[in-house]
Amino acid sequence: MNTIIKNKPDRCDTHGDFESRNVYKNVWTKCPQCAAEQQAVEQREKEERAAVARFLAWQKQLGEVGIPERFSNRTLGSYVAENEGQCRVLAFAQEYAEHFDTVQKTGRSAIFCGQPGTGKTHLAAGIGLRLMEMNKLVLFTTAQRALRRIKDSWRKDSKESESDVVRLLVQPDLLILDEIGVQYGTKFEENAIFDILNERYEKRRPCLLLSNQTLQEVRSFIGERVYDRLREDDGKCVPFDWASHRGSAA
Repeated sequence: MNTIIKNKPDRCDTHGDFESRNVYKNVWTKCPQCAAEQQAVEQREKEERAAVARFLAWQKQLGEVGIPERFSNRTLGSYVAENEGQCRVLAFAQEYAEHFDTVQKTGRSAIFCGQPGTGKTHLAAGIGLRLMEMNKLVLFTTAQRALRRIKDSWRKDSKESESDVVRLLVQPDLLILDEIGVQYGTKFEENAIFDILNERYEKRRPCLLLSNQTLQEVRSFIGERVYDRLREDDGKCVPFDWASHRGSAA
């Protein structure tokens, strides 16, 4: 009577000796470490395909690109830091992007404020571009554009509701909202900004707010409710307190 062998020693050129199991007649298992690595590769590729599909579906609904073409070359690597302040904000941007998984767990947000031409947009776009390389959903838009889209949803012929607009703005992993404070400061604007940022706050989805105004002016515009939420979980106000260096950043 033939003895059924269920296991036998085998050797993998990469990982060395292992025990192979008989799964069917003359079919034996391969190296378990190779199998695990292949499974990890397939899982990663599956997640990447899902992320691309999610991005394309969201972008189609949104009708905008994640980062405007004008800012598509504003990487963190191309930012020129010539003084202590610029080194400080560059370090913040690099840390924020490289540890974004931790940022997402808490929803840690930030406010970039300072005079025009000090590099706020460059670093915010650089963060966004780095995150998009990591298959994150990123939207860079202006507060005015977001508010205008909400108002457009009120039209009788609009194909989207106000809640649809808010949902699209809440969906991305990072929302970069530029030109905070150039609006009229109406109650509608304050409430609309609150609705967007509060829902993101509740879902722990971080925001970067950019403004050419002082922190106090930004705080007054967005209201204390939003400001308090942005401060939670180590939220930062990052001052760009130097003269314009437009032209010195690539």
